[in-house]
Amino acid sequence: MRMYRFRRACVAVLSASLISLGMQAPASAGIVGTAEAIASQDGGARAMLDATLARADVRAELERLGVDPAAIEGRLDALSEAEVATLAGQIGEAPAGGDALAVIGVVFVVLIILELVGVIDIFKKT
Repeated sequence: MRMYRFRRACVAVLSASLISLGMQAPASAGIVGTAEAIASQDGGARAMLDATLARADVRAELERLGVDPAAIEGRLDALSEAEVATLAGQIGEAPAGGDALAVIGVVFVVLIILELVGVIDIFKKT
């Protein structure tokens, strides 16, 4: 009896999902003008700059360098769309980890310290 109820519930759920599969909402399309397309693309670059500058670590670094937060907003508003796109491209292409040589150097120094302390044995002492 229990298996019969389970099977019946599964059939009901499967039937409802198959019926609702055919009830898709129609898609609507329209013509987008050149000005609207350009405005939507440029808005993404400006939004990416705003998101980057809203991060706490970026704000702290700019304040450490002596840049006033109010001046940042004023300078961003004064940028043209081409300058915003260029700046957003430079931020997007910047290396996330910094200088690879510095990372390799830090790893090497840590390994040497661990070797001297005796935690690891990279250089076999025979």
